[in-house]
Amino acid sequence: MAASLVFRLHDRGPQLVREVLLERGWKEYDKRKREDRDWNLYWRGSEFHSSEYHSLLPWQRLNHHPKTAGITRKDSLVRNLRRMKATFGSALYNFSPTTFILPNEYTSFLAEYKLLPNREQSVCWICKPVDLSRGRGIFLFRDMKDLVYNCSVVVQRYISNPLLISGYKFDLRIYVCVKSFHPLTVYIHQEALVRFATEKYNLSSLSNVFAHLTNTSINKFGPFYKTQKGQVGSGCKWTMSKFRYFLQNQNINEPFLWQRINNIVTLTLLSITGSVPNCPNCVELFGFDILIDSKFKPWLLEVNHNPSLALDCRTDLSVKKGLISDLVDLMDYTAVDGLRGKTYQTQRNVQTSFNANISTPVPSLPKLKDHNFQQKNKKSLKMHHEKTKRHLPPVETLHWILGSYSKMNVVKTGFSSGQMKYTPQVTNRDDAETQDEMENEVSSSVLGTQGRRSTFRPSTDSWRLPDIYRKRRRFHVQEAKPPIGQHVPPIRAGGFIRTFPFNPATLKASLVKLDVLVAIQELQKLTARVASGRREETTGEEEEEDEDCFDSLLWGPEDPPLLSQWLNTKTKNT
Repeated sequence: MAASLVFRLHDRGPQLVREVLLERGWKEYDKRKREDRDWNLYWRGSEFHSSEYHSLLPWQRLNHHPKTAGITRKDSLVRNLRRMKATFGSALYNFSPTTFILPNEYTSFLAEYKLLPNREQSVCWICKPVDLSRGRGIFLFRDMKDLVYNCSVVVQRYISNPLLISGYKFDLRIYVCVKSFHPLTVYIHQEALVRFATEKYNLSSLSNVFAHLTNTSINKFGPFYKTQKGQVGSGCKWTMSKFRYFLQNQNINEPFLWQRINNIVTLTLLSITGSVPNCPNCVELFGFDILIDSKFKPWLLEVNHNPSLALDCRTDLSVKKGLISDLVDLMDYTAVDGLRGKTYQTQRNVQTSFNANISTPVPSLPKLKDHNFQQKNKKSLKMHHEKTKRHLPPVETLHWILGSYSKMNVVKTGFSSGQMKYTPQVTNRDDAETQDEMENEVSSSVLGTQGRRSTFRPSTDSWRLPDIYRKRRRFHVQEAKPPIGQHVPPIRAGGFIRTFPFNPATLKASLVKLDVLVAIQELQKLTARVASGRREETTGEEEEEDEDCFDSLLWGPEDPPLLSQWLNTKTKNT
């Protein structure tokens, strides 16, 4: 690696991310010693401004994709799931309880409330502020007179028959990493948190938050937090491994339960895939909150934009530290990320060596805008700005910037072991090009934005890096369409299991523009096969072709098998 990788944390947190990265040899960003853009990873809890996505350099990553509030804000999630339900049917999108957004839908809610029989005795509702987290502002009610709110809220039919362990309610915090929305690439971590309420479930006392809410931020202050609570034990958390052991004695189809949870994740993400701009240098860790009812049906409660990485107990440490370490592995840092240090070093050398020959000072690396170049293209820039209001760079721009270093370009290797890894695909380059030549090309291309009055003349190759600060530019670059095998993302990274795409059909459907209908149809086929343990009849030639190109793991079991092997085994046993 050309230089140590540098991470930047917003507001000095979270501490767990700092510890994991420092242990892996990273260095923390210090604005007193480094340039403003001298970092590889910028991590923050809140959303990034659109300009921060627009100004990304090839070696920089952000921990949030743009415009994902469509599922992380409660009212937006309701709207998107409704839209998908209207398009693809309520039988498919049946994992979210009946919900109303108030005050806009108060009349509709009132009509629904009046139609339900015996509402005073059995039907409960839960009210949640649309933009708050950690259980703040949530309350339950039966009678309309108890519905009091002073902000936008969602009112949801309360799932009154949750699965209980020793009489205590719980939910699952599932960690989902979306490495890319274009093409959609989703990973779910094998470890998760099982979060318990700290008082026994009782519908006769709706005001008792310690019996009905599972948020750790609430229950760690409960009077029975440290006491032994039957199978639950002390505290309020289990690992997913312990929950798997519990399920072994429940006489259920465990793979089918895991697949239904997987479906919830995929179908929810499909609802916003078309609206999220393409930004290959981003990755996002979501927290999906899943409730399982007494019939072992999973329900989606909400999606967290910034799942807590606080360490409140040993269970947190055992789950979250491995989670962040695996997330860094999934980001797949390669040689291009080390070019940051090489570029800054080269910039300082050029400033010293060519200072006498350059009529104007060389600006720092973040200030790549060239005044003369902008004036010359002012008319063209204005025309493009009037045509579009999009603030993020088009995918052609980012792919051209990344070139052979694009994390989107991958090939499958060593498939016999069930593993896949990224391999850079060289585009418009000599196959014999060395690492030093690649480093020099990126470095010189960054420096090549200086004024033409300079006696220093960079080579034509140094102009390959476009001005990524412009609103939008058209590049006459022929888009190559490599074989499908060259786009296969790794099957797993540590505890992260790839859950989408999961077969050749979904891979093909997501390569250019996601075909949501095909993705949903393939998801339904897989779910039916997992539920029954049967496999669709295919010819030997088709099976051989599929195995050579693509396979996936069955997420959920402690030792996840390859889907093809697991389905074959189930078929032989039946």
